[in-house]
Amino acid sequence: RVFGRNAAAVSEALRGAVAHIPVDINPRQPRRNSFEVSLVKEDGSTVELWSGIGKGPPRKLKFPQPEAVVEALKSSLA
Repeated sequence: RVFGRNAAAVSEALRGAVAHIPVDINPRQPRRNSFEVSLVKEDGSTVELWSGIGKGPPRKLKFPQPEAVVEALKSSLA
C-alpha cells in the first residue's frame, strides 16, 4: 500500500508540473521493496530521476518527496 500511495503522489505531481506527460506506474514487474522513478525520452533513452535503492532504514527514506522528482524532471527536460 505504501508503494502505491507514494507512486500516486509522485505521478500526480509530475502531471501537475508538465502538461500532457504520460505517466506509467510499473510498466513491467518492479524490483521487490524498491521505489524508482525514470524518464523515458522520445529517443528511447532512460534517465533515472530518483532511486530509493540503497536508502534507509528508516523505510520512509526509500520514497522521494514529489517536489524533488518534479525538479529532477524539469532539469532533465531542459
